[in-house]
Amino acid sequence: MAQYQPANLSKKDVKKAHHWVEKTYQNLSQDEKLGQLFIVALYTNKGEAEINAVRNIVNNDKIGGLILMQDDAAREINLVNEFQQKSKVPMMIGMDAEWGVYQRIPTAHKFPWAMTLGAIQDKSLIQHMAAKIAEDCHRMGINWDFAPVVDVNTNPNNPIIGNRSFGSDVDNVITSALSYSNGLQNSNILAAIKHFPGHGDTSTDSHLDLPVVSHNSERLNTVELAPFKALMNKGIGGVMVAHLYVPALESGKGIPASVSTNIVTGLLKEKLGYKGLIITDALNMGAVANKYKPGELDAMAFKAGNDIMLFSQGVSEGKKLIQKAIDNGEIPQSRVEESVKKILLTKYFLGLDQYTPRNPENINTDLNNDSHQILVQNLYSNALTLLKDDKKLLPLDGKEVYYVPLEEAPYQTFASRLGSGILIKKAGEINTIPVNSTVLVGFHKDNSTAYKPYKISEASKKILYDLAKNQNVILNVFGSAYALKDIDISKISTVLVAYENNDDSMKATADALNGKTKIRGRLPVLVNDHLKAGSGIDFNPKAIK
Repeated sequence: MAQYQPANLSKKDVKKAHHWVEKTYQNLSQDEKLGQLFIVALYTNKGEAEINAVRNIVNNDKIGGLILMQDDAAREINLVNEFQQKSKVPMMIGMDAEWGVYQRIPTAHKFPWAMTLGAIQDKSLIQHMAAKIAEDCHRMGINWDFAPVVDVNTNPNNPIIGNRSFGSDVDNVITSALSYSNGLQNSNILAAIKHFPGHGDTSTDSHLDLPVVSHNSERLNTVELAPFKALMNKGIGGVMVAHLYVPALESGKGIPASVSTNIVTGLLKEKLGYKGLIITDALNMGAVANKYKPGELDAMAFKAGNDIMLFSQGVSEGKKLIQKAIDNGEIPQSRVEESVKKILLTKYFLGLDQYTPRNPENINTDLNNDSHQILVQNLYSNALTLLKDDKKLLPLDGKEVYYVPLEEAPYQTFASRLGSGILIKKAGEINTIPVNSTVLVGFHKDNSTAYKPYKISEASKKILYDLAKNQNVILNVFGSAYALKDIDISKISTVLVAYENNDDSMKATADALNGKTKIRGRLPVLVNDHLKAGSGIDFNPKAIK
């Protein structure tokens, strides 16, 4: 299970890489070696003092990399260019770009969430998407996308994973994540599978407090750990370790996985044999930051077996404490050598031995244009999942259809894309719809972030059930499939899940309802006893005509 290296390298290339690593390593002082172990956060929306603080850390602590946070692309490019030019060893520039750089840069184009991608059956489409994200990363000077999430989301109430997971089916998570990782790494952007050993069945947000995963080791092996085990030997460059307490894997009470020697060294490195870069989840997260002092946490994480401390809150203190532990014989110097050489080799394979500055001009158009839109609408189109069409109400194709938009989010793009034959009725006007009409009900959920609640209000449910009594109803869910968890769809003819509520998903859905595209998605999650992962029917409008 070697670490990341580009495909088709000759023995000569590999030898050259190792030569560069040795030479670079020998030229570093101990302080510079320790600096390689740290990545700090760069925000451009928190003022000059914040930027200067990062500038000082880059200059004084000789850190190994940055994680780009919110928010201005051009500003970030200029700073990355500046820092890369000043840095003796080129820096890893990372970003949480799970649904593209839009996750941090609001002017970029948003790609679908993993849950939506999990519904897509042709996994090569996910690889195309990740290749496009990789292109956007290169444009920004980013070389590590902290993605994909391989947590198996078995808990509908998970407050922090949910939409970020490919679903509740282990095999589907594995095939989707592999396509995503390959799309990144074939384009020379490092991937990181996260959040080891599995954050899918938690009811606590680790940004706030320490979640507990209380399953026994048999269950952990077949569900939580399964995607990591399957993907680790596929050359995926990084594994990110979560701030989770997993008693079956760590006997010390309340010790998070991220600082657990049993989990990072014992399980990930020794038992599973992982040789790539091991990085902590962000060290500013409440699950750990509330319990340990900055620096102290970093030293614990390194001692546990992590190579890189992400989002460090105390680089200079962390370096001092690691050095102290080396001097005391608690950590061997060979650990520093192992981690730093792994980091350097990855940097070389990513082409960072020769950094080319990026040009900030036209960055917003480069990150958001027609090429993104066409790709993204095709992804939403392929994710659409038809759960039933009892009365064969599809396609709409010019029929007279009443449309009732419900819930809290915008719907106008959908209504206008459906065309002029659509008669919009607000919730209070449903009594004016003639009996036995075709009525399209849209549950439009607020998707401004991946963490918004998916639950449907009692008022919306009542309207849906009232309509189903004497109308032919098509229910369209612009939100998580979990929204159907406590909805009785037995008397509703047609149910379509679109997973998200944004312009791209609305356009793709309207086109499918009008018979312009096939529908072929499958549910990525177990919703309830009637709606299991894998549910869905194919609909080919051409076959009907």
